[in-house]
Amino acid sequence: MLTIDISCKVAYLNPTAERMTGWTLEEASGRAVGEVMRIIDGATGEPCRNPIELAVHQDTVASLAANCVLVRRDGSETAVEDSVAPIHNREGNLIGAVIVFRSLTETRATALRMSRLAQYDFLTGLPNRMLLRDRLTQALALAARYGRRLAVLFVDLDHFKDVNDSAGHTIGDHVLQSVAGRLLACVRSSDTVSRQGGDEFVTVLSEIDQVRSLMPVAEKILAVIATPHDLTSNVVHITASIGISIFPQDGRDGETLIQRADAAMYWAKHNGRNTIHLFDGRLKT
Repeated sequence: MLTIDISCKVAYLNPTAERMTGWTLEEASGRAVGEVMRIIDGATGEPCRNPIELAVHQDTVASLAANCVLVRRDGSETAVEDSVAPIHNREGNLIGAVIVFRSLTETRATALRMSRLAQYDFLTGLPNRMLLRDRLTQALALAARYGRRLAVLFVDLDHFKDVNDSAGHTIGDHVLQSVAGRLLACVRSSDTVSRQGGDEFVTVLSEIDQVRSLMPVAEKILAVIATPHDLTSNVVHITASIGISIFPQDGRDGETLIQRADAAMYWAKHNGRNTIHLFDGRLKT
């Protein structure tokens, strides 16, 4: 909190304002508020008028414009938000104004954490269902624009319940994390690997030139998942089944492609697990 008198000179700073501005109360008292509390536009770096001056000149409540940044005495910057109000004496005469402001650094960090929790799987750090659909929508738009193919691979671990039942859920979680890392290593940075939940993963391969080029990628995924997972105290052996759908022949929207890759995956399991199956029109979704 910072207060000014009728001439816009600093009258008071509380300890938090001292830390945020870099000025002590003793040093700031009597100085112009614009010197102690420098405000700039975060995008342009241009000076912004402090709303506390407006509160004095117009005897009204005010607030900072969006994206304003406080420049500390040492030159460092922090985004802030505020509330400003005029101060009146008992007779109702205007005698100054007060601004209550806080740093948005922690607020924004919290918002980023919440956003990440909403879009990423907490266990593996991979995109979750929601973010997958957003990325798939964008990838489909690009594929349609440039006449490219796109593939959706639905990967499901075989007999994963047996791992949880025999080794425990902690080991099961470590296996899922290991699988996530191996899936990421099999694809390009422009592709997306997501966890749908449980032991299900979906991989989106963008910019596919030939359908036959998918099989080496899918076979590599099966091979790396089947490689023993050395988890310090346990070595876990597990395989996976993969179903594949392709844009545009198997569907033109993300939901349809995921459903059809899922149907193909179930057919792969039906054929003995640790196998790959391409969707065809005879499969039910």
